Amino acid sequence: MLEQDGAVADLEYEMRDGRMVLVHTEVPSELAGRGIGGRLVEAAVDRARHENLTIEPQCRFARGWLRRHPEVVGTLTVDWTARGT
Repeated sequence: MLEQDGAVADLEYEMRDGRMVLVHTEVPSELAGRGIGGRLVEAAVDRARHENLTIEPQCRFARGWLRRHPEVVGTLTVDWTARGT
């Protein structure tokens, strides 16, 4: 969760059997275009790396962001077969 200018952006995730499942990213319109969604995904990647978790990007935004930023993902395991919203 990230709060800025009185608005809240959030990345919903679930922890399952050594996986961090990225379920949904929500950035209100008043915060759009500031890279906040990407910052949330990057924070999730950092946590997954630190805890040696596999990322499962079910969220369409997170999936696209991860594909566009392979340098952030690095050697982290990503399960691209996951389907979601």
